[in-house]
Formats: sequence, structure tokens, C-alpha cells
Amino acid sequence: MNSVTAIIADDEPLLRFHLDKMLAETWPELTIVDTCENGERALEAIKVHQPSVAFLDIQMPGMTGIDVANRVVALEKKHQLTAPLIVFVTAFDQYAISAFEANAIDYVLKPVQEDRLLETCQRVKQRLSSSDSDGVMQTLMAKIEHLSVGGTKQYTKWIKATKQDEIHVLAVDDIVYAKAEDKYITLVVSSDQGYQEYILRSSIKELTSQLDSDLFWQIHRSTLINVNRLDKVKKDITGKMFVYIAGTKLPVSRAMQSLFR
Repeated sequence: MNSVTAIIADDEPLLRFHLDKMLAETWPELTIVDTCENGERALEAIKVHQPSVAFLDIQMPGMTGIDVANRVVALEKKHQLTAPLIVFVTAFDQYAISAFEANAIDYVLKPVQEDRLLETCQRVKQRLSSSDSDGVMQTLMAKIEHLSVGGTKQYTKWIKATKQDEIHVLAVDDIVYAKAEDKYITLVVSSDQGYQEYILRSSIKELTSQLDSDLFWQIHRSTLINVNRLDKVKKDITGKMFVYIAGTKLPVSRAMQSLFR
């Protein structure tokens, strides 16, 4: 297969970097011609580069991945470009995502796993080598649109995180709070042995999108708490608000104080 090109669009720089790196290892012949931080840039890159494949994050501010794909389909109908194959990158729970797995071009679930990405690349290669792609992207988008807008969203119930060199599968209900530190998140989890800390390679934004916002509140740009585990909330004499949870005092940003009124 000659000259297969792609773009990557995700508003998280770290996620763009990791996907680019993983694609280089999984599909060395693929040339990434552009990486984009939002939907507007992605649409422009598709117009300019006419890539074979576009890896689009679904949840981007402004123009979403679905918006970009819809615009691409409209432009192709006007014969203004040849639409690339679309691979959606999403934080939707895998049980919800399975609803549109059949006959879709494909999706990659965050955080991206190497074996799943390899399967996706093989599926895209097969699609590129065949002519049977008409209508597939529209079907995929319609199903994702139902999940993201009209359907009942399924929230993640289990999260994979690491502790030293071990990978653990954690029940979301056991998470007490999450705190972003550098490029990772520290998860404080309740267990029979007390409170344990685990490391998750993700962003607070991605983690928040996977959890039920009625139960998990973002009290600060770097902190997410499980409301069911909350002990108390207090203000100091300067008006600063703090939550007390698992024996820890965590600050609440002024923008988030309305959560407790």
C-alpha cells in the first residue's frame, strides 16, 4: 500500500503525542502529515493534505470530531475533497462503544492500548484496499451521535491503574479522590488495607468524561472527588473553601465553590 497518510486531532497535547508514537510503532508505513489541537484545525488539515485516514477525538471544544466528520461528508458530496477513513478516538465506556462496533470504520478507546490500536490499523488497511466504504462513515457517526447526544451514556465502572510494576483493575466506586500531578493522576482508593495510591496515565479531563458527574465532582482543575466519600466542607477566615476526605484537606477553587451551596 503506497503513500498512506493520516492526521491526528485531539485537544490534549500528551494524547496526540502518545497516539503519534504508538502509530509509528504499530503502522510504520503510515505517514502522519499533521497533528491538530482542535476540530477547526483538523478540518483545515483534511482539506490541505487529503489524508487517507483521520484519527479524530470525539470530545473537542468547539467543533467536535463528529462535527468534522459531518463537514467532510458534506464536502465530499460537493466533490470538493475525497473523504478520509475516520477513526474516532473516544473515552466512552467499552460497553456503550460495542453498540456500533459492527461494520464501523473503527474507534479507539482511551487510554489507547497497543493491541487494540493494532487491530484498528489492520481494519483500516483492509478498508483502504477495498471499495466497500460508501455509507460506512455515516452509519458510524449516526450511532456515536445517538450515544453522545440522544442515548443514555454508559459510565466507566472499572479503571486500569498501576502500583509500582503491577497493573490493577479498580472499581470506580472505590475511588476516593483523584489528583493530577505532572503527566499522571494519583488515584486514592479505599480498600480492606486502608487507603491505597495508584497511578493513572491520563488527564483529569479524560477521567472526568468517563465518570458520572453526579457522583464525581471536579473541585479544582487538578482534583476530582467522590462525593459519597466526602467527610466535610469548611471555609477558613479568608473565605477559602476546603473539603476533608480520607483524612486529607483539599482546596476548592472559587469557581467550584457553587457546588457546595
